[in-house]
Amino acid sequence: MRVLVRRCCGRLPAGGGAGRRPSPQWRALAGLGGCPGGEDGRGARVRERPPWRVLFFGTDQFAREALRALHAARENKEEELIDKLEVVTVPSPSPRGLPVKQYAVQSQLPVYEWPDVGSGEYDVGVVASFGRLLSEALILKFPYGILNVHPSCLPRWRGPAPIIHTVLHGDTVTGVTIMQIRPKRFDVGPILKQETVPVPPKSTAKELEAVLSRLGANMLISVLKNLPESLSNRRQQPTEGVTHAPKISAGTSCIKWEEQTSEQIFRLYRAIGNIIPLQTLWMDNTIKLLDLVEVNSSVLTDPKLTGQAVIPGSVIYHKHSQKLLVCCKDGWIGVRSVMLKKTLTATDFYNGYLHPWYQKNSQAQPGQCRFQTLRLPTKKQKKKLLLCNSALSS
Repeated sequence: MRVLVRRCCGRLPAGGGAGRRPSPQWRALAGLGGCPGGEDGRGARVRERPPWRVLFFGTDQFAREALRALHAARENKEEELIDKLEVVTVPSPSPRGLPVKQYAVQSQLPVYEWPDVGSGEYDVGVVASFGRLLSEALILKFPYGILNVHPSCLPRWRGPAPIIHTVLHGDTVTGVTIMQIRPKRFDVGPILKQETVPVPPKSTAKELEAVLSRLGANMLISVLKNLPESLSNRRQQPTEGVTHAPKISAGTSCIKWEEQTSEQIFRLYRAIGNIIPLQTLWMDNTIKLLDLVEVNSSVLTDPKLTGQAVIPGSVIYHKHSQKLLVCCKDGWIGVRSVMLKKTLTATDFYNGYLHPWYQKNSQAQPGQCRFQTLRLPTKKQKKKLLLCNSALSS
């Protein structure tokens, strides 16, 4: 299918220039919504009201909830909000595919794998956690443009990991924004609807995702019920308060004992612990900390902790609570289980590693037996290492 791509430069001419009205694609790109009763670039008539033909782009659990709401609306024949619903997702190493694909297959919805977007006629596109930039040519295919369900109060936390950064930075308020996609840049388009919610104390990113996914799904349905009006009442994002939420790398999971407070470490654990276990170094071995817990005041009065000088990273086994206690910048964190060669409880780690070490080093101070910051190689260092290995093998 050939698509005529034109770039929108400057102001749209009044009345469409020489007696022509701007096409709905031009209007969608400018954030003006569809052109009721007009013709789109492929000769199909633009719908002025529901039911809409929707192409959905998504991948993860957050996106799955939005897709579920769209499918429920399509199945509700009394309301007649969604006429057609098809799905685009991205390739996955798992045979079952990502959550969006799993739901689409289960619900017998047509599924396309990016960059295939099908060839059907649609009124509006919907994106949720898709992680791919959409071209101007693709956006122009939709008379009402493409909407994005984004789990933050834009312009705060633009980017692919807004929920993680909300938890990581200790935000007390977050929300969901329904916005209109613009080409070439993530999360900069005009806002159609935005709602805020408090962040539950000590919630994990996974728990917060569940809250925001339900909110976002409900907001999306609300916008689609009044789509032309929502588009006409859009507002541009504020220029102040912009923050970015980049993808999380493996290096983010490396605890810096001398630099991070116990609160910062717990935020990190709640933000990414279910995706990437927090990591540290013990006696030249990488160790993953699987189950972190707060240390209560009664444990902190133990003479082992108060009767001697300790430094960040120092690790002590607390027999009564069966936890490893690790010193950080301003206090202690508790660890119930770790992974070295296999998953070990704190007691197992003490019996198999800590206690034998102290037996061999009976005169050692606790500060000598400690966790240290794991320094993962950067991309440049990895590239140099690959080049060196290649030179050695040639």
